[in-house]
Amino acid sequence: MSPRAVLVGLPGSGKTTIGKRLANALNLQLVDTDHMLEEKLGKTCNQIMGELGEPGFREQEAIVVAEALQTDGIVSLGGGAVVTESTRELLADQTVVYLNVSIDEGVRRTSGSNTRPLLNVADPRSKYAQLFAQRSAYYEEVSNFMVRCDGKEPRRVVTDILMFIEEVRLERLNDRDASHPTRTL
Repeated sequence: MSPRAVLVGLPGSGKTTIGKRLANALNLQLVDTDHMLEEKLGKTCNQIMGELGEPGFREQEAIVVAEALQTDGIVSLGGGAVVTESTRELLADQTVVYLNVSIDEGVRRTSGSNTRPLLNVADPRSKYAQLFAQRSAYYEEVSNFMVRCDGKEPRRVVTDILMFIEEVRLERLNDRDASHPTRTL
């Protein structure tokens, strides 16, 4: 059993919003690793980050991600999950969609939110730009498909992902029929 798709991207890229709509369209469950982590530890991500620091948080997050990847729904990863090498390795055999937003759009979407532990700083734009620089290569490394989300309605993003998932499904069927391994897009 493995997820139909795994969504990655920076905070505010739409992983939860798009994940809910995508799961609904496919009649699947959305598995949000941030929510799983909060349920498992009985605290908010902000509290966990504050108590354990980022290294401890990432260690706990990696355990939850491994559990989430054993489901057959849509999985939404926390924005920083890809910085952990073991998580990137687990994503190698998954259908991963990178929800890409610009720095300006990401800052706009996350401004005023106090639920994003790494963005609760005096200069959120500078911090967002730093996260973008640190994580973009990881998102590109693990993903099979990237959707640029700036200026797109959620339904259009979902449609793009649904088309990609169908292409993957058809390719896997064709590959299986041709008796050769599935190739990564």
